[in-house]
Amino acid sequence: MTGVLTFTDRGIYCPAGDFHIDPWRPVDRALITHGHSDHARPGHARYLATEAAAPVIRHRLGDITLETIPWATPRRIGGASVSFHPAGHIPGSAQIRVEVAGEVWVVSGDYKLAPDALSEPFEPLRCHAFVTECTFGLPVFKWTSDTVIRDEINAWWAANAAEGRASILGAYSLGKAQRVLSMLDPGIGPILTHGAVEATNEVLRAQGIALPDTLRVTPDLDRKAHPGALVVAPPSALGSAWARRFGPASTGFASGWMRLRGVRRRRAADRGFVLSDHADWDDLNRAIRETGAEKVFVTHGYTDIFARWLNDRGLDASVVPTEFGQEEDATEEAE
Repeated sequence: MTGVLTFTDRGIYCPAGDFHIDPWRPVDRALITHGHSDHARPGHARYLATEAAAPVIRHRLGDITLETIPWATPRRIGGASVSFHPAGHIPGSAQIRVEVAGEVWVVSGDYKLAPDALSEPFEPLRCHAFVTECTFGLPVFKWTSDTVIRDEINAWWAANAAEGRASILGAYSLGKAQRVLSMLDPGIGPILTHGAVEATNEVLRAQGIALPDTLRVTPDLDRKAHPGALVVAPPSALGSAWARRFGPASTGFASGWMRLRGVRRRRAADRGFVLSDHADWDDLNRAIRETGAEKVFVTHGYTDIFARWLNDRGLDASVVPTEFGQEEDATEEAE
């Protein structure tokens, strides 16, 4: 292989096209897989992203020079041909296919294979080399269906409402919160949202994404006027003064990490709902098989363990250190 992409201290770089993919330090031209803050960072001179991802990226990064590209539409950049294909992670999230002199490399960004009600379904791409995340690259991480999780969340909410308690559910404000909202039964009670969640809701609704009616929590909100409410908030708000305004409440947290009991205890949540926007163990392996890639680069997650697993199965796998993978809402302040 000639090395279509290289791995630098600024991020993943394509010498033939003179661009970076999801760089973590300022560069001239950045191709962005999706709007989470560990992938879409400020400071680049020029951005390129999917039409579906652009509104959230603009919302988060402000006045940037951002060009959009339709799905699966090849574009020539220098000596490289690039195209963006659905990753199934959050609305607008992409894998980026890069071809140079007939050699194809694919950068997955973050991805999941299981469909949901919001994201464009993951598209398998054949390639010579595949750059894959492995956030949940251990056999313990296996997801149940959205139908099961939906029923669990609504049953928890209904039980709390019947006992006069609010339900406060932690979910990252871009992607996870809207996926949770799409699962809720509005017949149980009112749905309230933290400001960070509602701001993202507004962006996605403007794109035509259907979400249930929600009410933004403001300082003058009278919680007693909304008995039995479910409140969707970033994880940083759980246990905060912002959350305590709702009086007696049960707290939950929606994350793939809820598969590990110790994480739920550290989050101080009463209930954990195993819901992830990343591929689980089985789907990571399936996605890699379907690429037919001869070379696999493993990033952010259980990288050493997962690379050894792939090598033991005859693939040429290696670890690439990156700065992806921080919890994207970790710095959001409670409003």
